[in-house]
Amino acid sequence: DEDFAAKVKEITGGKLCEVVYDGVGKATFPASLDCIKPLGMFVSFGSASGPIDVFNINILQTKGSLFATRPTLNTYAAKREDLLKIANDLFDVVARGVVKIPVNQKYPLKDAQKAHRDLESRHTTGSSILLP
Repeated sequence: DEDFAAKVKEITGGKLCEVVYDGVGKATFPASLDCIKPLGMFVSFGSASGPIDVFNINILQTKGSLFATRPTLNTYAAKREDLLKIANDLFDVVARGVVKIPVNQKYPLKDAQKAHRDLESRHTTGSSILLP
């Protein structure tokens, strides 16, 4: 229940963020907009709390001429060759350690049902994996 928009203002010294990536959706959308500096970008990539309600587009103007997008992988990788290039670029930076992917939960494959229950009940954070 923390006021994360106020926390962002505090942390940034009131400068706010150029981009906000929001994977929560409905519950965080209004406050996410309050974290973005004028001409900044709101990126919705998930809707864990539900889809964002229909909104009056003029809110983007009143918050500082903001931009908003809901990207999909198919937009960026409509052709197989594009997908392969993106995937290879990602695998390269992971292999070189430029991007680190922390794994917070590991489940034996036999406990897949428990892993699903934990995910559904929000008892996990970050990445979870199943191990053979």
